[in-house]
Amino acid sequence: MRTTRVRRLAAGAAALLMASAALPAAAAERHGRQEHPSHGGMSAVIRYTEYGIPHIVGSTYASLGFGTGWAQAADQVCTLADGFVTVRGERSRFFGADAPADSALSSATSNLSSDLYFRGVREAGTVEKLLAEPAPRGPSRQVKDLMRGFAAGYNTWLRQKRNNDPACRGATWVRPITSLDVAARFYAVAVLGGQGGAVDDITSARPPTGSATGSGEARPDARALIRAVRERTAGNADMGSNAVAFGGGTTANGRGLLLGNPHYPWHGGRRFWQAQQTIPGELDVAGAALLGSPTISIGYNAHVAWSHTVSTGVPFSLHQLALDPADPTVYLVDGRRERMRKRTVTVAVKGGAPVTRTQWWTRYGPIAASEGGELPLPWTTTTAYAFNDPNAANMRFGDTSLGFSKARGTGDVLASLARHQGLPWVNTIAADSSGHSLYTQSQVLPRITDDLAARCSTGLGKVTYPAAGVAVLDGSRGDCALGSDPDAVQQGTFGPARMPTLKDAAYAENSNDSAWLANADRPLAGYERIFGTIGTQRSLRTRGALEDVGAMAERGGLTVRDLERQEFRNRVPAADLAVADTAKACAALPGGTATGSDGKAVDVSGACTVLAAWDRTMDTGSRGALLFDRFWRKLSANVPAAQRWKVPFSAADPVRTPNTLNTGAPGFATALADAVAELRAAGIALDSRLGEHQVVVRNGQRIPVPGGTEGLGVWNKIEPVWDQARGGYTEVTTGSSHIQAVGWDGSRCPVARTLLTYAQSSNPHSPHFSDQTRLFSGEKWVTARFCEKDVLASPALRVVSVREHR
Repeated sequence: MRTTRVRRLAAGAAALLMASAALPAAAAERHGRQEHPSHGGMSAVIRYTEYGIPHIVGSTYASLGFGTGWAQAADQVCTLADGFVTVRGERSRFFGADAPADSALSSATSNLSSDLYFRGVREAGTVEKLLAEPAPRGPSRQVKDLMRGFAAGYNTWLRQKRNNDPACRGATWVRPITSLDVAARFYAVAVLGGQGGAVDDITSARPPTGSATGSGEARPDARALIRAVRERTAGNADMGSNAVAFGGGTTANGRGLLLGNPHYPWHGGRRFWQAQQTIPGELDVAGAALLGSPTISIGYNAHVAWSHTVSTGVPFSLHQLALDPADPTVYLVDGRRERMRKRTVTVAVKGGAPVTRTQWWTRYGPIAASEGGELPLPWTTTTAYAFNDPNAANMRFGDTSLGFSKARGTGDVLASLARHQGLPWVNTIAADSSGHSLYTQSQVLPRITDDLAARCSTGLGKVTYPAAGVAVLDGSRGDCALGSDPDAVQQGTFGPARMPTLKDAAYAENSNDSAWLANADRPLAGYERIFGTIGTQRSLRTRGALEDVGAMAERGGLTVRDLERQEFRNRVPAADLAVADTAKACAALPGGTATGSDGKAVDVSGACTVLAAWDRTMDTGSRGALLFDRFWRKLSANVPAAQRWKVPFSAADPVRTPNTLNTGAPGFATALADAVAELRAAGIALDSRLGEHQVVVRNGQRIPVPGGTEGLGVWNKIEPVWDQARGGYTEVTTGSSHIQAVGWDGSRCPVARTLLTYAQSSNPHSPHFSDQTRLFSGEKWVTARFCEKDVLASPALRVVSVREHR
């Protein structure tokens, strides 16, 4: 009887909205109990189904944002509050200046560095100015209403004093927010690949003192700069992804299919959060939002599904400045002196005096200089480097995503990208119910053409641009300023016509390599180096993905079930290339022993048979997976890539080369010995099941985790933390996150399976703290409830009606 009552309430609320009547007002959620306060304000109905997934219904964008803010706070209040402290520049005030910063929203190594940057953004009015820009250069009224509503919903949840999360219960830093705080978080996400990744370099830059002697002779290390830029790219960073869209010619019913598998942090402010958002007659979309976002970031509707992968485009550039010999804070452009602008910022510090620092800004952006920062660039008496980040003028991410949410096909996805041009550092892969597929690297990049780089690169830039895609331009020449394409919304950026795009291929796939092989049979070329490389070696994850999806497309007759199988195939491309040779070389070692890096002989004979018998997967029940994983990590760290393979890379055969493991390379036997010795020292049997030693611990219980590390090339990427004293891998830092497999069957209800690997809530008291983690462990999916009839049919249905109190 109680369940029937809840369903009636849910159906009634939806019907009222359909009729544009007022929502039932309440703040109660106990089995549908309703309260009806007399005053007005924003309101929403939230219907929760299995695994705590909210289906949020509002009559306006503000009300939809209100329900979204309320529901996100219910699941993630501590993580959200921590992020809002970050973008306000108040971490030092609450947590101390020297404590580690919030790594989710910048690369700052300390709270002080983080605060100096974000407080500077706040005091400069940067976000307010972007909000004031007319659409499409700035956000639309709809997105502004969503942000305003989100703040009000979050604050309403706080006022109800519901917080029982031990991470922040009763904490003074959990405070009400404003729509400006929500927008500032959008801004922080936009600049993650640019200024946000150079916070220490920006906030610690100091003009040199003394004469030119000595300081003027410092030179940047090109190799160190190249290495730093590459370490920021997808393959080495804490974010990546796979996604594939299949065209109708490959599927069982002629409609498209999409599998999205983003690899994002499992902890902190870059977690995804699942929801469905509905404004009857206006918007109906499901998927996942990045925490703090009032729009769906990755998702699907009745007509189209999309996902993102972190791109290879370099979203910033450097300008080398020629300084006035008499004043290192003055630079020359076409012989004319131009004084740097001082941005002086004061940060409150817990238990200490406020700290004041000065940042230095130019027409190109802030000066970046740091000995130990992200970018090893000096500031001498003759030279400094300015950091240009076009995403520092981009508040268009929300509208781009909202356009996707309303799209009726891949053409509308492209139209949203063309109108708003708001994606900062990702590719887009999409499929639709009409059978279209799409890949596009439509992102905000500084407009650096190969021609401009050839004309204007400094000596440093002539090395870094071809090697890593980061331009270092001559800032002393006015003719080296960035131009703008006629179809670009923002000055100094590329327009949509220049973006690498692949339409209606049998498949379109990306695993964080460049656009070149989005489809191995239809390579993309002709784009500028800043977007990525052409004809270069692909990662093992890309190679394995192309093998898998190419074979799927060729086989045809695909369904959502095939996407589900691909996600958890857990095939190890590195093993397919190397394990047979490894086992054979192991068996041939004299006496069955190898010498470890400590000079001690190790009996490795048992490893030979384990590796030979291994099924070459990273399933939790796989025996030998952990041994190969530890061996491969050590081999990759100690044997250079050029020495690892006998057959080198060939651009004519990029999916199958390089290949044939060089078991005679110095370090091969040592890596094997070290792996065996390590497992024995930890008390781990060489043939133990992976799931016995690759786990996460939630509320004291060990949950086995399938998947494997980047270097193994596994589609289902997992980056676990090795803790030998605790018996193996006991946590995951990043990896498969919000997974979605989506298709259509001709009805209004998409056929969708989803999985949020780390679950909805970071509160250990929540029933949704680890429920989907257990599903992930068992390689099981959530059947999405998109249509109204399916929501109402949920056995877990729970209705919450919320209203703003003013």
